Amino acid sequence: MLNRLITTTACAPLLLALLLTSSISTQAQDTVQLMANTSPPYADVKLPDRGLALEIVEHVFSRTDYQADITIESWSRAIEGASIGVYDGLAAAWYTPERGEDLLFSEPYLSSKLIIVKRLEDRGRFRQLSDLAGRRLGVRADYAYGIDFSTVPGLTLVEENHLIQNLLNLMNGSVDFVIGDQRTMTMQLHEYMQDRITRFEVLPIDLPSPARHVATSRELAGHEKIISEFNKALAEAKRDGSYNAILKKWDSRYEGI
Repeated sequence: MLNRLITTTACAPLLLALLLTSSISTQAQDTVQLMANTSPPYADVKLPDRGLALEIVEHVFSRTDYQADITIESWSRAIEGASIGVYDGLAAAWYTPERGEDLLFSEPYLSSKLIIVKRLEDRGRFRQLSDLAGRRLGVRADYAYGIDFSTVPGLTLVEENHLIQNLLNLMNGSVDFVIGDQRTMTMQLHEYMQDRITRFEVLPIDLPSPARHVATSRELAGHEKIISEFNKALAEAKRDGSYNAILKKWDSRYEGI
């Protein structure tokens, strides 16, 4: 009897440790299934840490009770899956009122500068969007630019699935201009059209600066808590400098156009 008591007493700390470990492991297993679409340099399986946006999102979530499990899919599958609750949400989404009906958006964690480029030999003066009247503008399908292009008389939007296709169209004269994210455009020009970068020119037109957010499905139980914790952790990462370190690392990879 005494031996059994001694054995039980000796094992008590071990049992307590195992219970605590099990409890911590259970908490660590709270996973948020997020979707993202291939959009270099923000999200791409070929990039280090799978891209700037995903590195930031995973870094921020590492400071919460949640672990971000991010899958990269086509944009149409990602937005549809998140909207109907098949997935928990999106890792890198731009806000629109329509999307806000189905998704709860976090505070913005990354701003994107939109630019419009033309061929250098096109000597027209383009200072504002209305100067593009009657021309052809290369855009990406299903991309929320936050711009009402219908206000530009006679502007034809030429849709492609990828920015590089738009840039090639610009070079061969199929479009007159291309609009896109500055980081994405700079990266793709350096990677695919390095010898032709000097043939492009950025128009001096002020455009909106869309922001990327994490967005969770409103059908997901606890979605408000997920976004609340993400927002708090994002603020902490900005205060301690870890956020800026990630941003600086990525923005130093490529020169401008």
